[in-house]
Amino acid sequence: PTMAHSKALLVLENFIGGKFVPCSSYIDSYNPSTGDVYCRVPDSGKEEVEAAVKAAKEAFPIWSSKSPLERSQILNKLADLIEHDLEAFAQAESKDQGKTITFARTVDIPRAVHNFRFFASSILHHVTECTEMPAMGCVHYTSRAPVGVAGLISPWNLPLYLLTWKIAPAIACGNTVVAKPSEMTSVTAWMMCKLLEKAGVPAGVVNVVFGTGAKAGEALVCHPDVPLLSFTGSTLTAQRITEKSAPHCKRLSLELGGKNPAIIFDDADLHQCIPTTVRSSFANQGEICLCTSRIFVQRGIYNEFLKRFVEETKKWKTGNPSDPTINVGALISKEHLEKVRNYVKKAQAEGARVLCGEGVDPLALPPGNQKGYFMLPTIITEVKDESCCMQEEIFGPVTCVVAFDTEEEVIKRANGVKYGLAATVWSGNVGRVHRVAHRLQSGLVWTNCWLVRDLNLPFGGMKASGIGREGAKDSYEFFTEVKTITIKH
Repeated sequence: PTMAHSKALLVLENFIGGKFVPCSSYIDSYNPSTGDVYCRVPDSGKEEVEAAVKAAKEAFPIWSSKSPLERSQILNKLADLIEHDLEAFAQAESKDQGKTITFARTVDIPRAVHNFRFFASSILHHVTECTEMPAMGCVHYTSRAPVGVAGLISPWNLPLYLLTWKIAPAIACGNTVVAKPSEMTSVTAWMMCKLLEKAGVPAGVVNVVFGTGAKAGEALVCHPDVPLLSFTGSTLTAQRITEKSAPHCKRLSLELGGKNPAIIFDDADLHQCIPTTVRSSFANQGEICLCTSRIFVQRGIYNEFLKRFVEETKKWKTGNPSDPTINVGALISKEHLEKVRNYVKKAQAEGARVLCGEGVDPLALPPGNQKGYFMLPTIITEVKDESCCMQEEIFGPVTCVVAFDTEEEVIKRANGVKYGLAATVWSGNVGRVHRVAHRLQSGLVWTNCWLVRDLNLPFGGMKASGIGREGAKDSYEFFTEVKTITIKH
């Protein structure tokens, strides 16, 4: 863009050592609902990451020596400041990511606030272990200490929500951090940086470096002074992170994709099941790693389910994300929209039927949104289990519905993918619910509900869905180093 044009654009800066620092080169960030460039994001690399790690290392002694209570008070203050600006954060998240203003207001920003409050509280309640060996005259106990500089890499689907879910436990435990949000959704991270000093976060404790995975992300992953990395994103990127970090023996927490099944038995309460499954398939444009993308329905209720599921889905409105009556906003980028559409085309080429949405129903958009990256919620049926649409993570508003006959068969089919993040089971039979939940290869199983979360409990996936867990205890264990001390008396 010309200089005159770029004056109107929002220009972000890296936040290093408590100061905003300009960058030598920038990348364009688009408003997904209009297709226009609206923001310039630093294109950081080795140099910027080096400066951020240095600042984080310098801040570590002071921050790690603060008591958990002192850190807790600062985290609570930061939560209050974000909550005070909730509307501004929600507007920014919706514009930057394409999600509806309603979703940003009710899910993303409240959860970001909760992340800080939750870890501000949980850090005060951890205890260490102690055992005695009277015969040897020995006592053993464990002690936990922060690790050092944590590298945090977060994705574009729930930008502030997933970034703060990493920052909160990392700094609560006494680490300092260098964070790299997605280059496509950096605005709310930058807004949060403006509140850090006011909250009492010392300079250098939280550093944010903006840029691409290939440049900024790689520099952070390869930095010898960053002993632990927490990453949320694609399995492909995680493989690269694992390879690059292996020579340094870094500690990794990887939260990756999913191909999450919903299993609907013929005794399911469809009155609850249908609206919840519409939500679990299409919330946030289907751009949540926990979204349902394979729906297995027992044959006895298959036709009824399908009819009602399509009817409910068609009630969801797609359009300008800032309109509070809209259910489906814009997808993140032109390339991503193309990728998601191609899955629907592949399914059709294989002989599957598209019951509603992409290519079937007309998409009417307001004048200002004609060039945005929109897609209707799409339901595919008559698709084979081997199809890429049933095996690969689509990460858009697309779900596949297939029939099954027996419990035994559906467990096998549900487990027949490389992922294992989340599953939902719908049934009124308590015994069956427990049996099925135990046998699903999945880090999370929801029964007769979806996305009900308690941050105390472990969150994470099996198989290609990741390594490690997050939660009160799990995050504490990840972000601290444990030591066993033996004393002979």
